[in-house]
Amino acid sequence: MIFTKIKRVVKAGFVNFWRNGWVSLAAILVVVMTLFTIGSLIFSKAALDITLEEVKNKIDISVYFKANAEEQDILAMKDIVAKLSEVKSVEYVSADKALADFKERHKDNATLLQSIEELDKNPLGAALNIKAKEISQYGLVAKFLDGKNETPGVSIIDKVNYFQNKKVIDNLSGMIDSTKRTDLTKSLILAIIAILVTFNTIRLTIYASREEIEVMRLVGASNKFVSGPFIIEGIMYGVISTIITMILFFPYTIWLEHITTNHVMSILATNINLFHYYIFNFGQIFAILLGVGVFICSVSSLIAVRRYLKI
Repeated sequence: MIFTKIKRVVKAGFVNFWRNGWVSLAAILVVVMTLFTIGSLIFSKAALDITLEEVKNKIDISVYFKANAEEQDILAMKDIVAKLSEVKSVEYVSADKALADFKERHKDNATLLQSIEELDKNPLGAALNIKAKEISQYGLVAKFLDGKNETPGVSIIDKVNYFQNKKVIDNLSGMIDSTKRTDLTKSLILAIIAILVTFNTIRLTIYASREEIEVMRLVGASNKFVSGPFIIEGIMYGVISTIITMILFFPYTIWLEHITTNHVMSILATNINLFHYYIFNFGQIFAILLGVGVFICSVSSLIAVRRYLKI
């Protein structure tokens, strides 16, 4: 008996969906736009996480030591810095290695290399390359190093290059935060629009079916039986919209892969491949969008049903 009622409710929901074809199509298109934006937010977050991790691995601050600094003092400083909670890693670069790296970077500049060779001693001092756990923590590390450099004539530190990198670090952090806020705002706005459109679509469907609803009530149909088809119709909007959105993401991520390969990766040298991310996380992305789509449409349908059927 219960199975028969459920079957009838589902069948009535499908009938309502196809009977109001153009209205249903309009609702689906708006929901697709919403889910597409939310899905794009997922891809954007993945790309930002990959980019941030790559850039974090490239950004560091260097502490340059005076030429007369003893190696044991520098290594002692290295141990102190490594124990800071904000520090991820510390690399010691000896004066000889710094000179070798300098020559390698400028191997095409014969004049500069010749000038270096003519010097009596190595002009470069030892250094520490410090990586923080988070981009925002470089300022705290630099402040700690400044504290170690406050006594002139005693400190072995010659220079800390944090302020040269500070603008890049701040710009990167600001760009990522701004992108996250913008994407979230767009998703919320479109979600509200989708709820309103689905709400009004169900309302129109209820109005178009008002005579049938009246007949069902006269013959003693329960509120659940009367409202069920409209809830099913709303759920159908969410399911179909999710399927369409996932299909659209296939060519979209291929296009994004081409863009990131030719532009972003050439600038940042990051390994962004959103098409592979889409394929490997297909099930997870589908489940998220399906949950959001069904939730938006079923909630708006339920609100419309309760308001306009007065149940």
